Amino acid sequence: MDIDLLTNIFYAMVRCGTPLLLVALGELVCEKSGVLNLGQEGMMLFGAVTGFIVAFATGNLWLGVLLACLAGMLLSSLFALVTLGCQANQVASGLALTIFGVGLSAFVGSAWVGKPLSGFEPVAIPLLSDIPLVGHMLFNQDLLVYLSFALFALVAWALLKSRIGLILQAVGENPDAASAMGLPVLRVRSLAILFGGAMAGMAGAYLSLAYTPMWAENMSAGRGWIALALVVFASWRIFRVLLGAYLFGLASILHLVAQGIGVSIPANLLAMLPYVATILVLVLLSRDALKTRLYAPVSLGKPWKGGH
Repeated sequence: MDIDLLTNIFYAMVRCGTPLLLVALGELVCEKSGVLNLGQEGMMLFGAVTGFIVAFATGNLWLGVLLACLAGMLLSSLFALVTLGCQANQVASGLALTIFGVGLSAFVGSAWVGKPLSGFEPVAIPLLSDIPLVGHMLFNQDLLVYLSFALFALVAWALLKSRIGLILQAVGENPDAASAMGLPVLRVRSLAILFGGAMAGMAGAYLSLAYTPMWAENMSAGRGWIALALVVFASWRIFRVLLGAYLFGLASILHLVAQGIGVSIPANLLAMLPYVATILVLVLLSRDALKTRLYAPVSLGKPWKGGH
């Protein structure tokens, strides 16, 4: 395997892993606050169709990204209202949000399927992009990939080095104690849910404006579910989220790599790899449920009402 092939593989790995990284960052923050949102797939698709329509109609890609984030936040606000305001079951509400988002995106985007769009193009960073192997992978990407790098650094700093991270951990571990200390538990959780929605919407915009600049129904192809498994796989640790996103991204392109090097394995079978990897990860994690619970936020998925 020559250096050029490896360079292209790693380049594609980062591109494929970017939407997973964006969604997983939002879900990580959400779960750190004690809220389990299974609606990532629906929010991604609604963000994708919103971003595409806005960008197609206005010719402004960044306006499309902004509106995609707002679309994700809109759906996540419904989830926050139902789960935090009405104390509904978070698992059922998240599944309902996914079903709603998938159906709504298909309805809104029915007239836009297959329409061409000039999306984000790679922008090479001088000198850095010439570094062998790593340069093309990290410094010859489109602007949304660079933005994902910046967002990862910002979220990592916020969780590990700032007061925000301490507040999220306190709310996620023991909301009663956090409330007794004067922390606004419901407000913190609401903001975490909205952030998760914005990140899911941005991931959808990446799919429809950069990865494959077009709109197609169900174009997220289960990435929202993979991101949910990725957060558990990472044991709620942000640097493992980064590693896991790119590993799953690598699994997503292995069928193309196999075809390129002449491996005689059916392409459809290899295309199943990211989903098979997700199942295997969940099976392996279930073998040590005690360790999984040890790292998970204590109040994850449990409704909470002020004063109780």
